[in-house]
Amino acid sequence: MLPQETIRKRRDGLTLSSDELREFFAGYLAGEVADYQMAAFLMASYFHPPDEQEALLLTQLFIDSGTRLDLSSVQGRKVDKHSTGGVGDKTSLLLAPIVAAAGVRVPMMSGRALGHTGGTLDKLESIPGFRTTLGSSEFLRILDQTGAVLAGQSEGLVPLDKRMYALRDVTATVEILPFIAASIMSKKIVTGADALVLDVKTGEGAFMQRREEAEELARLLVRVGGHFGLTTTALITDMSEPLGRAIGSWLEVVEVVDCLQGRSSPDLMEVTYALAGVMLHEGRKAQSVEEGMAIARETVRSGLAWERWLALVRAQGGDVTMVEDTLRYPNPRSMVDVPAPRSGVVQGINARTLGMIATEIGAGRRRSSDMVDHTAGIIVLKKRGDAVAEDEALCRLCSSTVESLVAFRERATAAFRIADGIPEHPALILSTVDAEGVREWPKVTHESPER
Repeated sequence: MLPQETIRKRRDGLTLSSDELREFFAGYLAGEVADYQMAAFLMASYFHPPDEQEALLLTQLFIDSGTRLDLSSVQGRKVDKHSTGGVGDKTSLLLAPIVAAAGVRVPMMSGRALGHTGGTLDKLESIPGFRTTLGSSEFLRILDQTGAVLAGQSEGLVPLDKRMYALRDVTATVEILPFIAASIMSKKIVTGADALVLDVKTGEGAFMQRREEAEELARLLVRVGGHFGLTTTALITDMSEPLGRAIGSWLEVVEVVDCLQGRSSPDLMEVTYALAGVMLHEGRKAQSVEEGMAIARETVRSGLAWERWLALVRAQGGDVTMVEDTLRYPNPRSMVDVPAPRSGVVQGINARTLGMIATEIGAGRRRSSDMVDHTAGIIVLKKRGDAVAEDEALCRLCSSTVESLVAFRERATAAFRIADGIPEHPALILSTVDAEGVREWPKVTHESPER
């Protein structure tokens, strides 16, 4: 069938057969279907979303487009983690050393910035020398040596998804649930982990802004994982405001360093410890999620997680001296503070607005070919519940590619809601989703680790 006929059928909401889909996607991988045709197909799919059976087929097509990793030579249980993307979400960088320090192997295949959300690979590559492109043998060696590895897709692993990932980003078609599921799960299945823990975001800064949508996606991801024999658990977490205080590649690495050294961002660590608890439970190092959370806190308090982080950076070629002394890193060429328009208390922060601004000043990509400015981003100086005086700085904008950041001040100011009174602090972890269904997450008092 001609590509345009496949596009027309999807545009008109007609059912496409498995053979038609296989032909279309094989053609795209071979270069016979152009990017603009796939872009048209994606937009048509946005308005006529595929069903679950197509999600399973897409996952299989993604898997079959490349090779698989064989982790059988690496001793111990292997648990992977993935986030659907958030603003300031650097939990992957924290979880790898924390969980590895507790004795569970973490083979993590990560992605780049998507839409207004940051990418783990971009953050890691802000560390001078850090290599995210690894061959299979090196991937296995580092995993065995350090207990964790953080890498991107090699040419041989799910190449079909790799081509489509960037295209979805720049065509405003990220939110199609079956494509999200196929993209996430194919990468995780070929990596060969024993279990997968997902962080599915909801709120203003997430792709799935409504909790019901996030839980729907989580249920789909769990079912796809189960179909392919991968034990999958998802946490639904709030992304109404940025997670932590840093948005942007190197700025987030600095916050990770601070957290691993006990200078905690409470909201960031609350989500991190919850995910770590599930990972350690699935890794059979804890009898319960609560015990896993306690173990995770101890790895930070004792310094074991920090030592594992340094080992991971060193193993993947990163300049360890830069993470040991982050002040050595070059400062962005342009910085501007965003003043508060009035006195009061910060009631909330629009994560999406700040995420879009960060993208525009160089921390993300407008086009798939764009380079990320590693020094660019936003430092959130006032969080929900913080008192602020008129003209006091709410956040700081940083960039080495945008000469004047003054034009962004007004938009950044509008992202902060300031009023009198103490705001309510909503729960950060809302529910858990697994093969047994959806359950409310119990409220847990989080205490920042101290060293």
